[in-house]
Amino acid sequence: MNEVKYKIGIDIGGTNIKMGVVNDKNEIIAKKSIKTDVKLGYIKIIKNMANAIKELLYLHKIDLNNCISIGIGCPGTVNFKTGEILFAANLLWEGVPLAEELKKNIDLPIKVSNDANCAALGEAIAGGAKGVHNMVLITLGTGVGGGVIIDGKIYEGGSPGGVELGHTVLVVDGEQCTCGRKGCFEAYASATALIRDTKRAAEKNPNSLINELCSKNLSKINGLTPFEAARLGDEEGIAIIDRYIMHLAEGIIDIVNIFRPEKILLSGGIANQGDALIEPLKKYVKKYTFAGDKIHVADIKQATLGNDAGIIGAANL
Repeated sequence: MNEVKYKIGIDIGGTNIKMGVVNDKNEIIAKKSIKTDVKLGYIKIIKNMANAIKELLYLHKIDLNNCISIGIGCPGTVNFKTGEILFAANLLWEGVPLAEELKKNIDLPIKVSNDANCAALGEAIAGGAKGVHNMVLITLGTGVGGGVIIDGKIYEGGSPGGVELGHTVLVVDGEQCTCGRKGCFEAYASATALIRDTKRAAEKNPNSLINELCSKNLSKINGLTPFEAARLGDEEGIAIIDRYIMHLAEGIIDIVNIFRPEKILLSGGIANQGDALIEPLKKYVKKYTFAGDKIHVADIKQATLGNDAGIIGAANL
């Protein structure tokens, strides 16, 4: 009987580094998390990462010789070919030879990609788009990110950097985006944008239920507040959600018209609103996608793997 071979997946974040051992069925059989602590510098962080992997293998009685590779998902701009992190603002990294440095500590083949790419690959392999060869994952969080899978592989493009789905412009000279441009998809469809618009509405209309839900303290407003107000029939809440869904749908339509994916998955806290978000989104996308009445339009669903998507995707790089 052939012995099971394992892959190691690592998901680097600004606060924590999550890692897991993945078996041949793409199941995480062992998992560990450590603090990132960016103040330590990249050499110490990578050393800590290597030690944590060795400890994880030891605790679960897994021989390093039975592991065939390590994959890493990292935020920022990544050179997939060399494993170098060109720039990662949250980590204070620039020109970091991540794969090369980790290989000094663990001698296995190592691949690195953007963390959103890895999450998309994880969902395509073992999650909400399992069995789908062409899909897009859109993450709705502080910003808007995501990854594109074409023919079962991450679309990296012809040069380092990967796709930046959140930084396509919806409104020329529109809302200020963190990237420096105005009117980006991210500036209208992120959780940050939804919170901004909800606060503006609460200030403009003191009688809105939104003010009651946040106890008249606008700092307590989060991405769920307008959904709750809309669910309770508040006109302002309904208007906010309608505008948000319109902007999100317009960004998705652009992606559908360019890539023609079989499926689009949404992840992040806002995606947890389920049918209240996804059903009107589907109708809008179907209606306005080019030739949408004549062709298959990508099914829109919620991602299913949560934080495990990045680990599983990284392991399969």
